[in-house]
Amino acid sequence: MGDVLIDFDVPGEMRDGTVLRADVFRPTRDGPWPVLLVRSPYGKQDPNIFRILEPLAAVRRGYMVVLQDTRGRSGSGGDWEPLTNERADGHDTVRWAAALPGSNGLVGMYGPSYLGNAQWMAAAGGPPELRAIVPGFTWSEPFDGLFGRGGAIELGLSASWSLSQGPDLLARRWKDSPADLHRELTALVSEIDALATRTYWELPSGAFPAFERAGVPDLGYQRALADPEAAADCRVAGTYDRVDVPVFNVGGWFDVFLQGTLDNHIAMIAAGRPSTLLIGPWSHQGQSGRQGEVNFGVAADEASIDLRASLGDLRLDWLDRRLKPGRPATPDGRPVRIFVTGVNRWRDEDAWPLARSVDTPLYLHEDGGLSSEAPRAGERPDTYRYDPADPVITLGGPLLMSDEFPPGPYDQRRVEERPDVLVYTGEPLDADLEVTGRVRVSLVASSTAPSTDWVARLCDVGVDAVSRNLTDGIVRVSGVPGEPAEHEIDLWSIGHVFLEGHRIRVQITSSNFPRWDRNLNTGEPAEAATVMSVADQTVFHDAVRASKIVLPVVPPEDPAR
Repeated sequence: MGDVLIDFDVPGEMRDGTVLRADVFRPTRDGPWPVLLVRSPYGKQDPNIFRILEPLAAVRRGYMVVLQDTRGRSGSGGDWEPLTNERADGHDTVRWAAALPGSNGLVGMYGPSYLGNAQWMAAAGGPPELRAIVPGFTWSEPFDGLFGRGGAIELGLSASWSLSQGPDLLARRWKDSPADLHRELTALVSEIDALATRTYWELPSGAFPAFERAGVPDLGYQRALADPEAAADCRVAGTYDRVDVPVFNVGGWFDVFLQGTLDNHIAMIAAGRPSTLLIGPWSHQGQSGRQGEVNFGVAADEASIDLRASLGDLRLDWLDRRLKPGRPATPDGRPVRIFVTGVNRWRDEDAWPLARSVDTPLYLHEDGGLSSEAPRAGERPDTYRYDPADPVITLGGPLLMSDEFPPGPYDQRRVEERPDVLVYTGEPLDADLEVTGRVRVSLVASSTAPSTDWVARLCDVGVDAVSRNLTDGIVRVSGVPGEPAEHEIDLWSIGHVFLEGHRIRVQITSSNFPRWDRNLNTGEPAEAATVMSVADQTVFHDAVRASKIVLPVVPPEDPAR
C-alpha cells in the first residue's frame, strides 16, 4: 500500500505459551520507528479502532502500529475471561512489540474503554519499553461506573455489553458445527433485540438470566460478587504508584466512565506522575458535536476541536513528544482542556479540579423551591410511592446501553410529570452562573422499605421551559423502615454555564431503569431478589433536616471566564 507495509496475524507468545495475533503496519522508509500498540477484544480489524487513531495516518507520521486481539478473541489463542489477563498479557505484548523488526524499542499505547483499561493494566505491569499511554473513556474504580454505581448494578451497560460480546465466543465454541452456531447466534440475537422490552426486566438482576441462556460470561459483576478480588484485575485505582509513564486521559461529559477518567487524572497528578486531561461534550460511542438533543457546534466535534486540530492529531502530537528521540522539544501547553457546555466553548486550565471553584449549597424547599436560603422550621416533607414494577425509565445521561437508550441531554419534562419524581427548581438567574467540578446531593429521607434507592438529577431549565439533564447519581441504602437518615449521592462532575434567565433544577426519585437495576425494596440481595414491594418515600427539608445540592461554582469575577 504505497508507503505502508502490513503483516497480518503476526504471532506473539505470552509467558504461559499462549499465542496472540496482531496486524503490524510499518513504514517502507528506513527506521527504526516507535511503536503504537492497541490491544482489543473487538477484533483487530474493527472499524472503530481505525476511527480512533487511523493506522495509516500514524505510519505516515513515522510510527509502527500494532493492532492485537486480546486473549481468547478473534485471531488470538487462549480462553477469554473479560478483563482478567490484561496486566500480564499487556506487559508481555509491550516487550514483544518493542522487539519487532523495525522498532526503535519505544512503545506507546492508545484506545478507549476496554482498550483504555488494557493500557492501564499493561503500564501497571511495568514493561520498561512502555513510554506513554493514551487511555480514553475508561474507569478507575470498577464499582463506580463499570460493574455498579452507588451500590446499584450498572445493568444497562453490563447486560448489553456482555451479550454483544457473544458472537465471537459462540463462533469459537461451535466452529465445527455451522447448524449449531446458527441456532445459538439466533438465540443470542433474540436476547439482544429484546433488551428494552423483556431482557432488561428479568429477575434476579444480580444473576442475570439471559447470560446463562445465551451462554456468555458477565462483564464482571457476578464474578466480582463471587470473588471480590476479581475486580482487582481491572481496577485502575490503586495502581498509580506503579504507572511510571506519562498519561493523556480523554473523556466526555456524557460518558458512562466520565468520573473514572477524571479520577485517573487527579490520582496521577497526586502521585507526582505527568498527566494530561481532555474532556469534550461527548458520549462513550460518539465524539461528534451533537449529543442527545443538543448541538454543541462544529468546534466541539472530534474532527475539529476548537477549529484547530482533530482528536487524532492531538494524540499523535502528544505521542511525538514522548516517543521520538531527538525531536525538538515543544511544550504541551496547559495540562487540562475542557469543553464548557452552556456557553459551548473550549477552555484550558492549569489543574482539575479547578482551585477557584467554590462549593455552594442550594437547599430543597417545600412547594418545589430551590434556593441558597436554608429551609425554615416547619417546612413540610414531600412524599411519593416507589413501585419497582413501574420504575422511572432512563432518558439520556452518561449511558452505554442498547440503542433504545441513547446518551446525552434530553428534555426531561415527561419524566418530571411522574408522581414518583420530586422536582425542585430555582428562580431565573439574573446572570450567567458557571458550575465546574464535582456535584453532590445531601438528602435527608426515609422509606418504609428496609432497603431502597435514591436517585438525584441536575437539570438546566431554559427560558423555553425545557428541562435538560446535566448529570445524575444513585445510592442504594439500607436502614430502619420509617427512620430518617442522611444520604450522600455522588452526581459526578460537570463543566457547565447556566445562562442568564435559566433555572437550576433538581429531581429526586428512586429509580433510573434500566440504566441501574431496580431495588425491589425487600432487602434481599440483588442476585436472589425476585419479589417486589412498594415503598412510601419521604424527603425532608426543614431547619433540622435540610436536604441540599452542593454545586462547585466558579466566581463570576474570575478573569478566565
